[in-house]
Amino acid sequence: MPVTVRMTKMAPDVPTPSYRSDHASGMDLHAYLAAPLTIAPGAIALVPTGLKIAVPPGYEAQVRPRSGLALSHGITVANTPGTIDADYRGEIKILLANIGGAPFRVEPGMRIAQLVVAPVARAAIELVAELPPTPRGEGGFGHTGV
Repeated sequence: MPVTVRMTKMAPDVPTPSYRSDHASGMDLHAYLAAPLTIAPGAIALVPTGLKIAVPPGYEAQVRPRSGLALSHGITVANTPGTIDADYRGEIKILLANIGGAPFRVEPGMRIAQLVVAPVARAAIELVAELPPTPRGEGGFGHTGV
């Protein structure tokens, strides 16, 4: 069942996010830049999209990396997944990180990330003296093997 997300463009030429296939989970987000931007290896850049959205209560919009940029250039989203809360109304900006070995040039209009809309469960915290036991217990990182 589709979820309605209201959106405004900060300029008429801002690309509208869209799904690239019938069963895609994420909509592509584009860089809204006046000129190309180069991200040096190891650097992070805040890239505007020119979009503002209103996500309905009970949902969030998640900003995720594009797999092709990650594989080919080492470009990812620094705070992946970035969360856009239902009460946020500012511009969507993407924290692109270059974990590759070469500078990466972000061109105006380039597809730079994906937007996934997902339901959110709000937790009720119950403080207790002890947690119920499980077979795993307190086994942490790597306890089941590498």
